[in-house]
Amino acid sequence: MAEEDGSVTSRGNGGLTSMDSVESYRWVFQDADDSLIDGDGDENLPLRNGLDSEDEDNVDHRLIRTGPRIDSLDVETLEVSGAQRIDLEDVSFSNSIKLAFQTLGVVFGDVGTSPLYTFSVMFNKAPIEGKEDIIGALSLVIYTLILIPLIKYVLVVLWANDDGEGGTFALYSLICRHAKVSLLPNQLASDTRISSFKLKVPSAELERSLKIKERLEASLRLKKLLLMLVLAGTSMVIADGVVTPAMSVMSAVRGLKLKVPVVEEDQVVMIAVAYLIVLFSVQRIGTSKIGLAIGPVLFIWFCSLGGIGICNLVRHDSSVLKAFNPVHIYYYFKRDSTKAWYSLGGCLLCATGSEAMFADLCYFSVGAIQLIFAFLVLPCLLLGYLGQAAYLMDNNGHAQQPFFSSIPNGTFWPVFLIANIAALIASRTMTTATFSCVKQSIALGCFPRLKIVHTSRKFMGQIYIPVLNWFLLASAVLLVCFIANTEEIGNAYGIAEVGVMMMSTILVILVMLLIWQTNIILVLFFSVIFLGLEVVFFSSVLRGIKDGSWLILVFASIVFFIMYIWNYGSKLKYETEVKKKMSMSVMRQLGSNLGTVRAPGIGLLYNELAKGVPTIFGQFLATLPAIHSMIIFVCIKYVPVPSVPPSERFLFRRVCPKSYHIFRCIARYGYKDVHRENHQIFEQLLIESLEKFILREAKERSLESDGDNDTDSEDESSHVLLDPNGTVYSLGMPLLSKYKNKTSKHPIISEASTSHEPQKDSSSNPVQDKSLENELTLLHMAKELGVVYLLGHVSIRARKDSWFTKKLAINYFYAFLRKNCRRGIATLSVPHTRLLEVAITHMV
Repeated sequence: MAEEDGSVTSRGNGGLTSMDSVESYRWVFQDADDSLIDGDGDENLPLRNGLDSEDEDNVDHRLIRTGPRIDSLDVETLEVSGAQRIDLEDVSFSNSIKLAFQTLGVVFGDVGTSPLYTFSVMFNKAPIEGKEDIIGALSLVIYTLILIPLIKYVLVVLWANDDGEGGTFALYSLICRHAKVSLLPNQLASDTRISSFKLKVPSAELERSLKIKERLEASLRLKKLLLMLVLAGTSMVIADGVVTPAMSVMSAVRGLKLKVPVVEEDQVVMIAVAYLIVLFSVQRIGTSKIGLAIGPVLFIWFCSLGGIGICNLVRHDSSVLKAFNPVHIYYYFKRDSTKAWYSLGGCLLCATGSEAMFADLCYFSVGAIQLIFAFLVLPCLLLGYLGQAAYLMDNNGHAQQPFFSSIPNGTFWPVFLIANIAALIASRTMTTATFSCVKQSIALGCFPRLKIVHTSRKFMGQIYIPVLNWFLLASAVLLVCFIANTEEIGNAYGIAEVGVMMMSTILVILVMLLIWQTNIILVLFFSVIFLGLEVVFFSSVLRGIKDGSWLILVFASIVFFIMYIWNYGSKLKYETEVKKKMSMSVMRQLGSNLGTVRAPGIGLLYNELAKGVPTIFGQFLATLPAIHSMIIFVCIKYVPVPSVPPSERFLFRRVCPKSYHIFRCIARYGYKDVHRENHQIFEQLLIESLEKFILREAKERSLESDGDNDTDSEDESSHVLLDPNGTVYSLGMPLLSKYKNKTSKHPIISEASTSHEPQKDSSSNPVQDKSLENELTLLHMAKELGVVYLLGHVSIRARKDSWFTKKLAINYFYAFLRKNCRRGIATLSVPHTRLLEVAITHMV
């Protein structure tokens, strides 16, 4: 789009070693004639003419290092060099130990309950024909656990987090920061100076990283393909949030049939449904509270799992330990490759919940997850599978449910009770991961707005989404009722799980190439092993798609369709607003032509444009007889970082010449930030920031003018229309003359902001000082006279000559989603008594 800075596409923050953007030096490009290109375009134009800039053509350039960047437009970032980055991974060892026990109830419930059903599904797909089959299947499970959860996720993928955030959208956000691949054209060069952004110094792999970056930014197809991968991965995560509770609960309840044969299948389903209702009803309590409450239960479960495994190894057949030799996998496939390939779909279930370790990273630290998995979860899982295999070896492979059959007689009911509680806890794992992924996708414009409840004051990432919670409950209940067979549910489980794994692997490979700048040999090694392994698993689970597990693919496809339509409609809407934005020449004359009166007060016009004058402002001028003496276009913008420090929240600039008193404020939030300020607090912060901007601007103008008579006095009297009574009609002149008698009651600079006042020296221009005094006086008077919120509802409809599919997508599907999603007025906490709304429809 025309509002993007062309030079930003050349910035070399793609792949990189570690250095925050608050460092003393920055990396910029230098063109052929040695002029610097910082990627910021004309961001400083407000100090020259107060108008927005157009694009500049790209030129040949090379990477050099310069001094620190000082941005006159970052209102609350004036002392950015002293800003402290909030590092969520800066956790002490003792805190990691404490958090590690909480992770048991949140992160590891899914993978921890996999012994309940892995061998059942595996041997249902490939029946046991001899003891060697048991050894081969066990060896497959052992090395699947070592390769996928341990090596891939714990040792590699967890480090690809986005400042403590995990999941497919966190990876996408990380990539968007280092390359302009986002399809929503609202990026600003100033966003790269947020301290959460990572800048890196050149390394040996920089040239390759820059080539990948340029290729991604230049190809619209690659951008769309990347977005499709992210949406597909997220839809699979949501599908996983449906099938995980169904599988865990059904597998745990089915153990009842071993001791109570009179229990019918319908009764098992009814008990499972009751479990699911209880499970989803307690989601609203919050992750921290539940994690602390049920963490000890999971600790007992893992200890029981390990204890039962040791007991079975001693009582039955300890020769299963030879399964640690991977040659038995080769023998397993050599005996019957087709049967072994079928069993891979069941073997994959031992690694379910691996993606939850990454997606739930926002709740806990990397160190806590790595510590508890390596020293508790993995050893207990291996012992549990070894014990089941030992029991099967001693019973010639005959067991209806290997886990419950292998429990010693005297401990069956206590273990059954713990297993049921653990299954309920495991069901929460992917549910919390789903909440996290959906929140990220909402912030990045890929999911309709939903109500988000933050359940913890200490951890920003711990959330609860009511609508999504009940939607997952309804879907899980339907899945249990229509597919009561655990083997079929297990196959659906495998499809959802391996789909997420494949998308994450592709994105991590891109992170390695673009950001980490990993050696190409290591990247190829990672790709061949893990992507190849997951493709083989995926081919196996697709075989059973006709059994009913196709329902999970249909569910994921519906979610993908919703996300794609929302992103497509939002992108089209934003592009249309950019194309139809008001020109400066039109806006300078519009107020006078309509007879618009500048009334005292501040008007906050909420819009989505990061640059330019929104067309909805013309609609307000055409509808209202008066407009406020000070107008601020407020853009609530989410940037591809987890969080934006409060000191860097606001970005101001002038939209018009100084006499118009029209500003733009971009309120920047990360996708993890909580936007729930009270409107009075938001107003206070915004106005204080505007005052700092005006003072800083005046100081820089005085330095730039260097004693020249450079003032806006000519603008103060231009474009003014007076009626016989002396009323001022113009956008270029506020009603300041009527309130001159009140000036003494409003000191120009309040005591709280005197520290930000530029020191006057002998070279100060008296005309400029008077102009600054008038503008600050106007600001204080307008603040006391009140703030009014101007909300514009911009909708889009497809033109009559559009394709039928576009009409269907925009006029029906996207319109339906916008009508039923959470309104912006609820998100912004705008008081109804000070609200004006105007609607406009664009044909696209």
